[in-house]
Amino acid sequence: MAKLKITETVLRDAHQSLLATRMSMDDMLPILSTMDKVGFYSAEFWGGATFDACLRFLDEDPWERLRILRREMPNTKLQMLFRGQNMLGYRPYADDVLEYFVQKSVANGIDIIRIFDALNDIRNLETAIKAARKEGAEAQVAISFTLGDVFTDEYYANYAKQITEAGATSICIKDMAALLTPYRTETLTKAIKAATDLPIQLHTHYTSGLASMCIMKGVEAGIDMVDTAMSPLALGTSHAPTESIVAAFQGTEYDTGLDLKLLTEIRAYFMTLREKYIKEGLLDPKMLAVDANALIYQVPGGMLSNLLSQLKQAGKEDQLDAVLQEVPRVRKDAGMPPLVTPTSQIVGTQAVFNVIMGERYKMVTKEFKELVRGGYGKTPVPVDPEFQKSIIKDETPISCRPADLLEPELETLRKECADWTEQEEDVLSYAMFPKVAPKFFESRRNKQLGIDQAHADAANAVHPV
Repeated sequence: MAKLKITETVLRDAHQSLLATRMSMDDMLPILSTMDKVGFYSAEFWGGATFDACLRFLDEDPWERLRILRREMPNTKLQMLFRGQNMLGYRPYADDVLEYFVQKSVANGIDIIRIFDALNDIRNLETAIKAARKEGAEAQVAISFTLGDVFTDEYYANYAKQITEAGATSICIKDMAALLTPYRTETLTKAIKAATDLPIQLHTHYTSGLASMCIMKGVEAGIDMVDTAMSPLALGTSHAPTESIVAAFQGTEYDTGLDLKLLTEIRAYFMTLREKYIKEGLLDPKMLAVDANALIYQVPGGMLSNLLSQLKQAGKEDQLDAVLQEVPRVRKDAGMPPLVTPTSQIVGTQAVFNVIMGERYKMVTKEFKELVRGGYGKTPVPVDPEFQKSIIKDETPISCRPADLLEPELETLRKECADWTEQEEDVLSYAMFPKVAPKFFESRRNKQLGIDQAHADAANAVHPV
């Protein structure tokens, strides 16, 4: 058995899970060169919600973040999370935009692209896999894990075969809602190992308190790589602690070979950050508690906070239990999609409307209509035709790969944002967040104008005109 490999998530999924993706580049920078010495299999720090948060909340260029990470961590593989045909946005994009995004991601420093589709529809992954391989990156495909009658080990093993045939370089079991139990992890890992020769990674959250046990049983069953987070930003809705997992396998055939003393140095740095985040109100210590309700409601942590936020805005906070009971019913109506971005938001929002309107589907969101219509891809279970008709009315159902209906859009997007473009990558920021990116571009321009003016003022002070 080869040594267990560790993917460190503290720079992306850990802070996405615990503090709404608010860790800034300034907070990361001082520790990066130390992290680069550890020998992690990879550092996951980009993709997911980081792109959106950089532009919307942190006033940072996500592409510049990538370039800085590449410069500061030359010896570590850099990894990102990519939503298949949805890229880092919330709709399917044309193939030319997706291919260009992958090209620019790799050119700026990405080594591993973890690609997933919310519906486990392989058609939504094929273009991204080919694009990643063409650019020389590793194309890791993630299986969105969920529960339900259809989601047997055999279902996942068959999907693993499709992933292998599509040209992936490795497979990730993505347990975004912390629904895995230790013994299910064991049987699932064995089933997938029997279906493919590709390396397998395990990604599971700590929400239900089972992540460390799942990792232990998974590794014993043949898992090759696992996702963990440095302990100050581990546990709760985040991941199992890196140091604990390294210690657990020390002296065994799975020994990671990572230095606990070096990890302790990194821990001390993130501990000071954690204290700062708690003080600033970014990190609610309640988020670090175990909540086995995840196993009952099957709702990811981020989705739960979204539901609560929507109910608060409507003044219906007391209806949370009713919404949590409605979520599985809406999910069943919509063809049993796994609850991960964007399907978690779509199903959750519809469940909220069903409850607060007092009548199911009295008001239907356009995203829910599109999901039921087939606009996001093929659902794991076919949607009942009568229900579909009641939701989409006279619109035609979609049975092909949704992106096949899209015209190339890169040149149109370039024209739309031409006034703002300062680097080639800006068109991709605009493509994903057309309302948010222009505000960032304007802020960037104003900063530059301010710097130029300051330089001019300084020059005039030295050489008065």
